[in-house]
Amino acid sequence: MTLAPRVVVVHRRTEYEELLARHGTRSQAEFYLGTRGRDIAEVLSAHTLAVRARTEIAAAIPVRWRRGTVERADLDRFLFAPDDLVVVAGQDGLVANVAKYLDGQPVIGLNPDPARNPGVLVPHPVAACAELLRLAASDRVDCEERAMVAASTDDRRELLALNEVYVGHPGHQSARYVLGGERQSSSGVLVATGTGATGWAASIRAGRGGGGVALPGPAERGLAWFVREAWPSPATGTSLTEGRLGPGETLTLTCETDGLVVFGDGVESDRLTLSWGQDVRVGLAGRVLRLVR
Repeated sequence: MTLAPRVVVVHRRTEYEELLARHGTRSQAEFYLGTRGRDIAEVLSAHTLAVRARTEIAAAIPVRWRRGTVERADLDRFLFAPDDLVVVAGQDGLVANVAKYLDGQPVIGLNPDPARNPGVLVPHPVAACAELLRLAASDRVDCEERAMVAASTDDRRELLALNEVYVGHPGHQSARYVLGGERQSSSGVLVATGTGATGWAASIRAGRGGGGVALPGPAERGLAWFVREAWPSPATGTSLTEGRLGPGETLTLTCETDGLVVFGDGVESDRLTLSWGQDVRVGLAGRVLRLVR
């Protein structure tokens, strides 16, 4: 007998829920916000929209279908099945949080608060959930494939990211390494996808006057890399500070500072730590994010 589809709803705690976890009661949370010149009404409004969205999504899932729910903080302990239908309800960044745990499952991004969220990766209204699930279950939806970036070390550890991978010092001091045969000292190296091209990478490029290497498009199978604040000295060079990577191409760094870290999508807590002499290779991941359009 064929199993009914399973829908996994991914969400994150609202700011109001985090305030309650920290302060215990609404009145204490309201007092805390008031001491910082904020009104709890705005926080409650966003919370109400998020809770309403979760309720509507639950109601949109057919009764006979299987279902699961996972909060962002628990993603690293949740096991996604190959045939899951994944529904992400929240900010665009929540899609990046879940992407590295998936392997081809279609992702339906729902935006419960269009006034606050741009909706680049969560483009659909919550009201469209039922129809999108029906079409996805019958494989009748178009999925936009978004490239991901992978960093792998010479001891076979790997880290995936949707937006970008950063290699640098955990304390934001100078990182020393060898890149392309050149010994460098810098604030770190960033390798970005087309999805991440509107974020950190765009900021770095803008700081250089907007010229130089072109950033990849949203669905392009390509990466752009940047060395941040390379320092010229008698022992370190600055001739290699940016470039592009296509399919099959990698950027290799050899660590010359003990304890350099590699993390993705701004999540420093999920990182690889490098020892002196270790190599890390960064390139396009074999996986892609399949975003329902």
